[in-house]
Amino acid sequence: MEFQKTALILIGYQNDYFSPNGILYGVVEESSKVTNVISNTVHLLECLTHTPTLIVTTPIFFTSNYEELIEPIGILKTIKESNAFQMGTPGSEAIEALHSFQNRILEVPGKRGFNAFINTNLDEILKQHKIADVVIAGAVTSICIDSTGRSAHEKGYHVTILSDCTSARTVFEQEFYCNSIFPLYADVMTHTELFCCLELTMTA
Repeated sequence: MEFQKTALILIGYQNDYFSPNGILYGVVEESSKVTNVISNTVHLLECLTHTPTLIVTTPIFFTSNYEELIEPIGILKTIKESNAFQMGTPGSEAIEALHSFQNRILEVPGKRGFNAFINTNLDEILKQHKIADVVIAGAVTSICIDSTGRSAHEKGYHVTILSDCTSARTVFEQEFYCNSIFPLYADVMTHTELFCCLELTMTA
């Protein structure tokens, strides 16, 4: 892997998922505590911020009446019924832990569902930067992470999913996807193992 050809895609790092006051905090709380996803992600960003690695975030936003969702089911129905990720609300904002990196992270708007490539220009941006390797971190493991990872693979990117920088709905789900599902189309590793692949010297 080369820094210049690698992109880190951050998914779901918003208050409604990761803040204790977030509407959907309970969805990922158990798994996040086990994987230490926030502290690991911060360490990841601290080490990558001074490299040529492309770092993008793909937040999900909805209008107040959720006109973007037509007869939603599953978690999208839950999002609508609970009024999560509304534009302009604290819950839709990036978590505080990422604020210090905001000048280094490129925000790619438009995400309205599971796949970060749908309704966004993410693929175009990756191609503009001649990206070959896509590294994925965030939430939710079994939904947006899996959907985006599969799509990236189908588009021809080499996919890596960070097991200690992703959160599922349960610990079992996290382990099942990292051990049995993701390896079908991606490399699965910790963020420190990624540093080894990039030959990056770690910092504390």
